Amino acid sequence: MLTRRTFAATLVAFALPFAASAHAQGAAEPLPDVVLGEEDAPVTVIEYASMTCPHCATFHTGAFQELKSEYIDAGKVKFVLREFPFDPLAAAVSMLARCSGDRYYDVVDLFFETQAQWAVRDDPLPKIRDLAKQAGFTSEAFEACLTDQALLDGINAVKDHGYNELGVSATPTIFVDGEELEGPRTIGSLREAIDPKLGS
Repeated sequence: MLTRRTFAATLVAFALPFAASAHAQGAAEPLPDVVLGEEDAPVTVIEYASMTCPHCATFHTGAFQELKSEYIDAGKVKFVLREFPFDPLAAAVSMLARCSGDRYYDVVDLFFETQAQWAVRDDPLPKIRDLAKQAGFTSEAFEACLTDQALLDGINAVKDHGYNELGVSATPTIFVDGEELEGPRTIGSLREAIDPKLGS
């Protein structure tokens, strides 16, 4: 789990204030799922991902785009991304996505598409600020989001549920109607898992 101490160090690097809340002392509930696609789609695909994971970025800029056009946009699949951050930077970007409201998946896409520009640099924080501004964040909204202790607790709870209840330990981990996708995370593998559930 990302602790308040490690995340606070990231906020210091951002030059942001940090204050622990009483909420952080108790067990938080996982944040609600953000669904992409039709709520009544016949098949559900859930991905556990870390925003700093290069394999997750490869999936989102490749196979996921085909999944979206072939299945999600066609009303056959509803998709859920669940946060599984491995480091404070991933948690910070996940928080920004959550704070963006109905632009959640737009922000996720933006940061995955530009991951090489911020996740592996010696000084990633200015780039993250710039991308957040591009996504519509004011300086005030940026600071408010990244100092929201309850939000961080909720993201940690999403990760803990995946680890403790579903055995998730690596990213991306993908479930199709509750069954873990085996093999490569390609559109071919996804078709093989999804089509039988659609009767196709």
